[in-house]
Amino acid sequence: MTSQPPHHKKKPNTDDVITTTTATNINHLSSELIATIITKLDVSSICSISSTSKSFRLSAQHSFRFIPNFHLIEIAAPIERLRRLLVPNEKMTSLKLDCRRLSEVSVCCVLQPRLSELVLRNCYKFSGKVLAEVGARCKDLRSLYVSSVADNRGHLHNVCDLEGLLRGCTQLEELVLMFDVSIFRRPDFARVWTLASSKLTYLQLGYITQLMVIELLSPTVAPNQSPNHILPPVFPNIHKLCLSVDYISNTMVSIISNTLIHLTHLELRDQPIIDPGLAFDLTDEGLQLINQHGRLKHLSLIRSQEFNPTFFRRVTDQGILFMADRCTSMESICLAGFCQVTDTGFKTLLHACKHLYKLKVFNGTRMSDLVFHDMYATSLALTLVSLRCCNLLTNSAVLQLALNMDLSVLDLRDSKHIGDKSLQAISKLPKLRTLLLDGTDVTDLGLSYLQKGANSTLLKLSIRGCKRLTCKCISSLFNGGSNRELRELDVSNLPNLTNGGVLFLVKNRIPLVDLRMRQCPLIGDTSVMALASMTMADGDRWHGSNLRSLDIYNCGGISKLAFQWLKKPYFPGLRWLGVAASMNPELVDSLALNRPFLNLMSRGEELGTDKWDNLDDIYMHDYEEVDELEQWIFQEDENMTDNDDDDAENDEDDNDEDDDEVNDDGEVEAVNEN
Repeated sequence: MTSQPPHHKKKPNTDDVITTTTATNINHLSSELIATIITKLDVSSICSISSTSKSFRLSAQHSFRFIPNFHLIEIAAPIERLRRLLVPNEKMTSLKLDCRRLSEVSVCCVLQPRLSELVLRNCYKFSGKVLAEVGARCKDLRSLYVSSVADNRGHLHNVCDLEGLLRGCTQLEELVLMFDVSIFRRPDFARVWTLASSKLTYLQLGYITQLMVIELLSPTVAPNQSPNHILPPVFPNIHKLCLSVDYISNTMVSIISNTLIHLTHLELRDQPIIDPGLAFDLTDEGLQLINQHGRLKHLSLIRSQEFNPTFFRRVTDQGILFMADRCTSMESICLAGFCQVTDTGFKTLLHACKHLYKLKVFNGTRMSDLVFHDMYATSLALTLVSLRCCNLLTNSAVLQLALNMDLSVLDLRDSKHIGDKSLQAISKLPKLRTLLLDGTDVTDLGLSYLQKGANSTLLKLSIRGCKRLTCKCISSLFNGGSNRELRELDVSNLPNLTNGGVLFLVKNRIPLVDLRMRQCPLIGDTSVMALASMTMADGDRWHGSNLRSLDIYNCGGISKLAFQWLKKPYFPGLRWLGVAASMNPELVDSLALNRPFLNLMSRGEELGTDKWDNLDDIYMHDYEEVDELEQWIFQEDENMTDNDDDDAENDEDDNDEDDDEVNDDGEVEAVNEN
């Protein structure tokens, strides 16, 4: 196929009349009504709506003086644009930014003293000094999230920067540092944490060694005091602790359980490079030490296989049985890598925890259908179940799980003996919103059981790597108007999926926001062209529908032609794109220049995740049909001036003094993207 993207010409006169009439009607809305509309919107939507008319633009400019929450994390805006929005605002208490386009100096310009919540994502360019700046400028912070600090620098942080944060932010209740804190110099690391706010209830660290955790929480003797004079605990009020460490050991679990007496939520994840020795591993004895004070409601113990296929080989059913006796009030359990635990241990947990509503088991190599044999003896209160890589499970287990009628999330990825019969039971779940079936044995017929017509509740479906599926799997899902509420679809790694399946989606105008088709050898340029040309049933003028994420990494039929259709003006709402850079690096570079605010993943990374925040929690999207945020960011300063001059000539009733006041303090720019 040699089709090229059509040139965009001026619309017919009829469309011009409609557009002009619409704009005129908008301009005649009362200022009170416009102000009410603005108060209901977030920052992205305010920036988008400001492009529709001068009335909305002026109201948007005014709103940034009073908006309490400034959240702009889906696009990394440069500091020049942020300065226009972050005008003096005594009401703003929450700020969330993606910092990829900010320097360490520029980010200090956006920190405001009245903030109680601050989120700074993707701080690759920053050193640890950003923490000290936060401590110096935002002393009233209650919640702080900082990720990826100095990931591209590779040097040690100065512990004085952490000290500046903890000494300055004395009111902190939540602290999330999603980066490698082990690169703080060790000798003073534990000492600095004695400055932490006594109000701190939630602490999460991206990576820390278990030795540093032990030093941090161990009781210490006050300087120049007798050995009997022990300092109070560092974290007297911690309720939630989430750590990623090198090894989960008995010693670390013991000191956490004994020291943090108010703990209700514990998440521990390790990623050993080699199988740990006995002194650095978790055993049955360590499990018995969990929940010493009886307050624990949520427990997650994960052994990651990122570097090495390791397991908790020293934990058996006996350890699980002892832990179950202490955890009868547990509400959420996640266990990953417990290869020696059998049906006896898992079933005991399921029946002992009467209030359990979330159950996650990864790599349950000895878990079989018997665990769920008598579901009627449980509370049947499960709302989220994840059973990944549990290869002894069959359809029988799913039939029993489906008795939990409140299930909203069901994850059966890589449990390869799950088949069509299970989908018959799943189809009867009235509240199911997320279904993940990667690597299972389902067929086109099984997917047809999910057809519910207008009664479908499914928002997210993944059938990645289901080898028995053919191109007809798409029509099996959407025939008869079924599953039109579906927003996220993953059909990656399906060797039989062709362009015909994508054409079916386009023809039926399925309003997806996230479509993933990576490593499908028969998907090619035709699919990209069809998606780029897709418009919605309501006459939406945007090409590319509502797609926010599109993954075509390593698809066999993608050529230079497809890249022409990935450029503007197509896919106007696209935020994430997966393509293969190895195919033609020059094409990828050209696309990156054409769409600099697009998150372009060209080395096989999963869309929408990073190494510090790649969790299994549900990611909900804001399903806007039209997104003009990127257009707003591209508006040049001189265009804004020209637009204001034109508006002044065409509207003699506008108050010139109001315009001058807005321009003195900052502008919200209109959108005229070419």
